[in-house]
Amino acid sequence: MAPMPVDRSETRPLHAQVADALRAEIRDRSIPPGETLPSEAALRERYGVSRSVVRQALGTLIDEGTVHRARGRAPVAAAPTEHHRLVQRVTGLHDQFSSEGLRLSTAVVSLVHVRTAPPAATRHLGTDELLRLERLRSVGGEPLSHVRTWLPRRRFAGLTDRMLDDASLHRVMRDSFGASPTSGRRQIRAVPADPRIARGLDVPAQSPLLLLEGGTFDQDGSPLEWFESWHRSDRVVFDIEAQDGVDRVSLAPPAGAASSAPVPAPPEEERCQDRPLERAWDLVEELRTELAHLRRRG
Repeated sequence: MAPMPVDRSETRPLHAQVADALRAEIRDRSIPPGETLPSEAALRERYGVSRSVVRQALGTLIDEGTVHRARGRAPVAAAPTEHHRLVQRVTGLHDQFSSEGLRLSTAVVSLVHVRTAPPAATRHLGTDELLRLERLRSVGGEPLSHVRTWLPRRRFAGLTDRMLDDASLHRVMRDSFGASPTSGRRQIRAVPADPRIARGLDVPAQSPLLLLEGGTFDQDGSPLEWFESWHRSDRVVFDIEAQDGVDRVSLAPPAGAASSAPVPAPPEEERCQDRPLERAWDLVEELRTELAHLRRRG
C-alpha cells in the first residue's frame, strides 16, 4: 500500500495528524462502530511513520473514547454517543433533554442589539430592531449545537445573558415575558461548518453539520423568534413522528436555485396516496445524500 501523506512541514506532531485521519474515518463510518482498526504495522505502512507515532495516535483516540481497546485485543472503533431530537415539536432542546434525564449545558456566546439579519428572520419577525443571541450547547462536556437566535428587541427588552446561562430560552420567554411558544415551522439542511462554528463544536472546518432553522409564534400568533441551530451530525439524530393526516414533508431547493416561486401543492389524489413513513424515509435519505456529498467535498 502506498503511504498516505502526512505533512512533515506542519507544526502539529505526526501522531496528531495520524489521529486526525483515523478520527475522520471513524466519524464518517469508513471504519464502522465495532470494527477493528488496521494493525500497527498496516498503519505504519499507510502513513509512512514509526511505531511510536502510531502508538501515540492510538493512545490519543483511546483516551478520548473514539477507540476502545480491551486487554489483549486489537483496538476497535467506538460507537458514537447519539442524542435524539424531535423535529416537529416546538419544545426547545433544553426541555426535550430534561424530560429524558439529560443535563444540557448552555453557554451564552453573545447577546447584542442588531439591525441586520437574514431576510427570512426579518420577514418572520416583521422588524429590523432585533436582538441576536448566540449560544453553545453541550452534554457531558461534549458540544452538540451552536444556536443563533433573533428576537424582536422591544418585546424582549431587559433580556440578559445571565438569565440564559444553563437555561431554556423558551422557559425564560414564558416566565419573564409572558410569551408561550406554541407553533412554528422548521426545516433541516446539511451544511459545511464554517471555521468559527467548527471551533465551538470541536470539529474540523467544512465538516458536515445538520442545520435546523425556522420561526416560532406565541399563543396569540405573534412572532417570537427566528433561529438557526447547527448540530454535530455525529452526535445528534433528528427523529420524525409519522402519522396519518399530517402535512406533506417538503424539501426546499438548494441555495441559488433559479426559481424562488412557491412549489404548487400536489394533486389531492397524490396527497392521499403518499404514506407518512415513506415521506419520513425520503427526508432521511435526502439528508444522508447531502452528508455524503459534503464529506466527499471535504
